[in-house]
Amino acid sequence: MIEAGTRRGGYILADVDGTPDVLILATGSEVELALGAGELLAAEGIGARVVSLPSWEIFDAQPETYRHGVIPPAVRARVSVEAGVSQGWHRYIGDFGEHVSIDHFGASAPAPVLFEKFGFTRENVVAKAKESIRRARG
Repeated sequence: MIEAGTRRGGYILADVDGTPDVLILATGSEVELALGAGELLAAEGIGARVVSLPSWEIFDAQPETYRHGVIPPAVRARVSVEAGVSQGWHRYIGDFGEHVSIDHFGASAPAPVLFEKFGFTRENVVAKAKESIRRARG
């Protein structure tokens, strides 16, 4: 399934029964963080679908039915997790989405220190997911 999903540019990595409350979108090394956040949300009764998007270009070229099956338009609460800049992610997270990203340069420290400082923690992704859910529900 992962191999086939990768060939399509994006796929559901972890899902819930029924309609998810929030989508967590990630790629590469950030997927592990997204999965961990999804587990924490599940423990609180919040359904999170984790989507891996290794290639936006390939994903965007897929039929709309496939893309909407992975990222349903009706689920407006979304979080992107990107250890780089958030640029480009808005097209997937929409107006109610939240970013976990680094949109500046210049910090230097060991990776675990930087990740903690800049919010690359499961707990921060959970907080962003809850904020996105709150905003999407009005």
